[in-house]
Amino acid sequence: MNGEQPRDVEPEEDATFVRPFIITGGRSEPLQADLRLETLAVAVGVPDPSLAFERRHIVAVCEQPTTVAEVAHRVGVPLGVAKVLISDLVVAGQLACRQPAELPLPMLERIRDHVRAL
Repeated sequence: MNGEQPRDVEPEEDATFVRPFIITGGRSEPLQADLRLETLAVAVGVPDPSLAFERRHIVAVCEQPTTVAEVAHRVGVPLGVAKVLISDLVVAGQLACRQPAELPLPMLERIRDHVRAL
C-alpha cells in the first residue's frame, strides 16, 4: 500500500479523550434550569478533595466570579456539560450562582468570543 489506512478500519481515538456523557454521569440537563451564559459562579470555599477532576477544576476557576460560558471555555468542556457540572456543584454547596443585573459591553464581547471558540 501507499501508506494510506484501509477504509474499513476506524482511526484510533485519543486515549485521553473522555466523552461528555461520562463526565456528567449520562445527564444532559442541569439540576438548575436558570443557568445562562452570563450567570456568575463563585466558589464557596476550598474545593472538596473528593471532587472529580473537572469539578475540582471548576471550583478552582471560580475563585473569582466567572461566567458559565467562561467556565466552559477554561475547563475545556462543552457548554451543556459545564451547566450540568456547575449546577451539581451548587447543589453540593461548592459554588454559588447569581445573575448579574446588567452586563457591561466588554463582558458580553468576552462571552461572545468564548462561545465562538467552543
